[in-house]
Amino acid sequence: MTKDKSGDKSAKDTHYANLRRAHRDARRERGEIPTPRQDKRKKMPADWKPQALAPEQVLLYGLHTVRAALDNPERKIVRLSVTQNAAARLDLGDLSALPFPTEIVTPQDLDGILGPDAIHQGVMLETRPLPHRRLEALRDCPLILVLDQVTDPHNVGAIMRSAVAFDAGALITTMRHSPTESGVLAKSASGALELIPYIQITNLADAIDELHKLGFLTIGLDSEGPEPLESTFAGNRIALVLGSEGKGLRQKTRQTVKALARLDMPGAIKSLNVSNAAAIAMYAARQFLKI
Repeated sequence: MTKDKSGDKSAKDTHYANLRRAHRDARRERGEIPTPRQDKRKKMPADWKPQALAPEQVLLYGLHTVRAALDNPERKIVRLSVTQNAAARLDLGDLSALPFPTEIVTPQDLDGILGPDAIHQGVMLETRPLPHRRLEALRDCPLILVLDQVTDPHNVGAIMRSAVAFDAGALITTMRHSPTESGVLAKSASGALELIPYIQITNLADAIDELHKLGFLTIGLDSEGPEPLESTFAGNRIALVLGSEGKGLRQKTRQTVKALARLDMPGAIKSLNVSNAAAIAMYAARQFLKI
């Protein structure tokens, strides 16, 4: 008697193909493998320009980013645009039953809106910005992160992921010279934008003074800091302040924080990407806060 070789092979192959695709997408979201080559995607017209967005309009894209936004009860959703394939991968079920307008589109439709550099994976979510948070809400947080004009949304997104990993209470930036809530920032954060307050303030020095009143020890990271970071920790609330790459902390920020500290590195390279420095600093702070 011969075995039926067909059996569930097709279903099994589809299952493993989905697992491999999900694993590859997750690695791509984390930046561990390169995104698809641009020359393999449909070329956009030379005169293509991004559409102007209203102040309260945010376009998010990418499977992981959109899934996190859909799972966030604080995210107000306006419209979902998705390909049939992406809808299946997001496990959305009956699209007509979703509590917000949904439209089936082609990848080319999304390319035309988001542009040739957006790895949208067949899904785009139009939303409103997340609710604004105030600094007073952070009084019970043991660890927060403050950025002094870090402008690159990819860096800020990577820092946001690390901040969530180390359970920081918030990421604070300035309104000027810092990225606003956007698809690029959210994609780089790989879902972390939905998991940590992103607070943008007008005046950083005033915000640092307010953090002092809330009981935070503010420590500015500076390559020329007088002490190693580990020796500056004290108390039970720490706010780590990092400056932009190249310029570092502004003079006013250096004068306002309670302490300046350096990350001691024994190797030949003495400086790090700001997102790497943030991760190391948060790890060290967490080790101290365990005491």
